[in-house]
Amino acid sequence: MKVLDLSPFLFPGGPVGCLLVHGFSGSPPEMRPMGEFLAAKGLTVLGVRLAGHGTSPEDMAKTTWRDWVASAEEGLQELRGRCERVFAAGLSMGGLIVLHLAAHHPLEGVIAMAAPAYIADWRFRLLPLIQYFVPWVRPQIESDLTDPQAQEHIFSYDVLPTRCLVSLGELIRLVRRELPRVGVPVLLMQGRRDRHIPRESAQILFEALGTKDKEIVWWPNSGHCITVDSEREAVWARAYEFIAKHS
Repeated sequence: MKVLDLSPFLFPGGPVGCLLVHGFSGSPPEMRPMGEFLAAKGLTVLGVRLAGHGTSPEDMAKTTWRDWVASAEEGLQELRGRCERVFAAGLSMGGLIVLHLAAHHPLEGVIAMAAPAYIADWRFRLLPLIQYFVPWVRPQIESDLTDPQAQEHIFSYDVLPTRCLVSLGELIRLVRRELPRVGVPVLLMQGRRDRHIPRESAQILFEALGTKDKEIVWWPNSGHCITVDSEREAVWARAYEFIAKHS
């Protein structure tokens, strides 16, 4: 297996920029192929690495959702210095973060992919109580990728800090409350084979959004990480179509 480059990336291009935000415990490689595609279309693309990600679980344990959002805000600020118009696209928790950005910062539009509206596992609700006694959790979710080679673009932690899972829950609840404030165009995308988040997540987010310019696109043969799974090129093309339409 090839060694993944876990660093953030910047592809300079034209006056339209796109910020790419990876998911919880993930890393920039899950967004890089999409970034390369958008850059080839002439966009300036910046893929951030969120605080505590792509290094070690111990680093992540020192962070909360505020640190992850701050990483995205730094990337947004850098893109604003380079571009006239800026979009933001995120995967999973990254999708929540870009929706949060849209509620607080000027953006041309947002693409939220496989963003969770809630966590279905009943044990998740116990984590705020047990985080002080059980500091680490080992996720036990089977891969839902329909393209076996997609795993080559994914780096995530095998062990997760319990306090960070609690913080993820806080971010989900915060973003749910903020959705009516999102007034820019929004494209929601989700794979129908996604086992990581509740099936109805996209619809829940869609209904709460304040904007009237919103759409859901479902991908029938994709799991959670739609940016690198079987329908990835169609996902990238649909994202670019959205950006081009609203530029």
